[in-house]
Amino acid sequence: MENSPMILLQGVSLTLTSQAGPVNILSDVSIRVEAGERVALIGPSGSGKSTLMMIAAGLERPSAGRVVIGGIDFASLDEDALAEVRRDQIGIVFQSFHLVPTMTALENVALPLELAFRRDALDLARDGLAAVGLGHRLTHYPAQLSGGEQQRVAIARAFVASPRLVLADEPTGNLDGVTGRRVVELLMRLCRENGTTLLVITHDRDLAGLCGRSFRMMDGAIVP
Repeated sequence: MENSPMILLQGVSLTLTSQAGPVNILSDVSIRVEAGERVALIGPSGSGKSTLMMIAAGLERPSAGRVVIGGIDFASLDEDALAEVRRDQIGIVFQSFHLVPTMTALENVALPLELAFRRDALDLARDGLAAVGLGHRLTHYPAQLSGGEQQRVAIARAFVASPRLVLADEPTGNLDGVTGRRVVELLMRLCRENGTTLLVITHDRDLAGLCGRSFRMMDGAIVP
């Protein structure tokens, strides 16, 4: 749907059960993000930000509410169909990189394309690593890379399938200030060049300031 927002969450709630009784993780969260926007999700630890991102990625099902990503209503999809949407339309960047330690940088970036049976997976992965300045590190394993280099590999992997949406959870959280700024600049540049929508969880004021809008979460809800 051309005119649909990239992210539409309406009345999203998540309640989990515990020995002490039900625990409300998210309460009636509604946000709308248009295609091509860069939006920050800010708030204290434990406020529900990462859970909300998991729901937007289709990795967690809400207890109530509507989740529509790129015009696709997640309620109508089974787990296999959700996995296809993630593979084809959503890139994810984690704070702790989530690289496969036994795979080279090239193999890590090519992985989502190989799962989609793309014959050009390695060629596109080479291009992706060159785009993040790591064309000379193709055969290095994660343990042979610095934290900043590992995050750049993770960013290359997130963008390699030309996703319409990238979700980033504290992408600078494990990096020093200088390295973090370089990663922020890279993330923003790739979003601009590719017209990619970005939803980023961050405590980094510089990163939040580069986004067009911010949503603040507190105790599982969006607050002013």
